[in-house]
Amino acid sequence: MRQPLGRREFVKTSLTAAGLPLASTWWPAFAHAKRLAGGPAMRTAYDPAAKFDLKVTETEFRRAASGRMLMARVYQPQGVGPFPTLLDLHGGAWNNKDRGANEPMDRAVAASGVLVVAVDLTLAPEAPYPASVQDGNYGVRWLKARAAEWNGDAANLGVLGSSSGGHVAELLGMRPRDPRYNAIPLAGGAKVDATVAYVATRSPISDTVARYQQAEKMKRESMINNNKTYFRPWETISESNPQGILDRREPVTLPPLLIMQGALDDNVLPAVQEKFAASYRAAGGECELSVFEGCEHEWVAKPGPQTDRAHEMVKAFIARSLAGRRAS
Repeated sequence: MRQPLGRREFVKTSLTAAGLPLASTWWPAFAHAKRLAGGPAMRTAYDPAAKFDLKVTETEFRRAASGRMLMARVYQPQGVGPFPTLLDLHGGAWNNKDRGANEPMDRAVAASGVLVVAVDLTLAPEAPYPASVQDGNYGVRWLKARAAEWNGDAANLGVLGSSSGGHVAELLGMRPRDPRYNAIPLAGGAKVDATVAYVATRSPISDTVARYQQAEKMKRESMINNNKTYFRPWETISESNPQGILDRREPVTLPPLLIMQGALDDNVLPAVQEKFAASYRAAGGECELSVFEGCEHEWVAKPGPQTDRAHEMVKAFIARSLAGRRAS
């Protein structure tokens, strides 16, 4: 008497009938076939230890008010997917740098099976605050609308921000529905929510006022000028201060937050991050603060064990955040 086929044997028999391979690629091929047929793909939980080849492309993001075309760099894992999706926002004291500023981190995270998209932001000489935050808010909605084109699943989209990009990322997480930040309509008129599932940061400017006071104390004229170029009118340095927002007890959204901070950073002080992390937790949010001994403000720009540790920390944080979303 013929025994009933088990689940794996049944799938393999079905694949043989369909002319699909039975080697180590049989399950990805089956999942891909299900997606092409319109059925739901069997999604595997994100594994931060996974390794994927990458396809890196560039596409137009949006045109800034200055007329400059802002670009996006897409790091697409080559596999079945769909992959969790992450938007990267560059640093540069609001005045310089672009989508390539965080490339080593972007590549490391993407290679573990995350669709990572890094976008240019409007620079302060082109337009002051809140222009770059508007770019970030638009970027969240734009990527949610387009992630599927690059085999991404944007249901639990996260944001990664470094230094001033961390400031933007914190504002996006805390104020996703702020009408000032939502000012740029999404192409095609689609209505997409700008909330994010989690925020990961490296050396974020969590207290803009304290950061400016530190620049004055250190007599760093270039940093002083960067602040004065970005915060126009000047009172916006307080209005857009993440620490001040919490101190004023404004209504906020508090997604899980990761802060990676260099112990030797004399630009954004570790004590400032400790205060912000404590305030974030007191307001009801989850905040992980990790201090990297022997590291300055931009330690991740140089290869080394502490840079590798930062890459692994971001991947582990993404995994925990996604697992938490599934469990809730």
